[in-house]
Amino acid sequence: MIPNPILKVLSTMSCHTVRHLLIGGQACVLYGAAEFSRDCDIVILAEEANFEKLNAALAELQAECIAIPEFKAEYLQRGHAVHFRCRNPDVDGLRIDVMSKLRSCDPFEQLWERRTTIQDENDNAVYEVLAIEDLVRAKKTQRDKDWPMIRRLVEAHYDENQDDSNEAMVQFWIRESRTPSMLSELIRRFPNKLASYATTRPWLVSIDANDVKQIEAFLRQEEDAERQADEEYWRPLKEELVQLRMNRERRNK
Repeated sequence: MIPNPILKVLSTMSCHTVRHLLIGGQACVLYGAAEFSRDCDIVILAEEANFEKLNAALAELQAECIAIPEFKAEYLQRGHAVHFRCRNPDVDGLRIDVMSKLRSCDPFEQLWERRTTIQDENDNAVYEVLAIEDLVRAKKTQRDKDWPMIRRLVEAHYDENQDDSNEAMVQFWIRESRTPSMLSELIRRFPNKLASYATTRPWLVSIDANDVKQIEAFLRQEEDAERQADEEYWRPLKEELVQLRMNRERRNK
């Protein structure tokens, strides 16, 4: 269950017709892979009209930018996250992280087309959430906490849908599962699907389904490669943040 302050943020975004998608820990809560997350992370459409709507929503939430970089479209479009702290009594202290670009994910318009729409039964509010496939991609970072989350996301999806699956689901499980026992089961259940679905995991086609140690080794290689790619992606952005911080300190002297 999403805490009421988060619902307030999302409903405010919706009321101002901000094109946004819920990402991060709160999205994982909705997909049954997490129990709690303190912050509200969203990805938005990087267009001027949408920025104006976002500004109106942030003003209603009394949200102030709390860190480098400042809230400018150019920073969002380069891949930075902009951080806000709410002061509206209904959401006092809540942090909102805003992005417009996610590493290894498609542009916003494509993410929007694949989104998951959830309707609150209590007040009929509608919440737009990053599709689980895109959420898994976005979680492939250098942070230790994200990899167990990916595992739980795919496991939860499999547990919920394995008895009534479709082609897209099977492809998702084969491509993204990080659970050796689950992959062993998928190899046995869908041997004819492996060649076409495991395009990024050719090792699944030839591996012994019972060789858990070898499966674990391949998964570790994948994780190491993604961690490295994420580190390389963020390195120039982090360097830019250091420069921006230094520039601010000089101006404030």
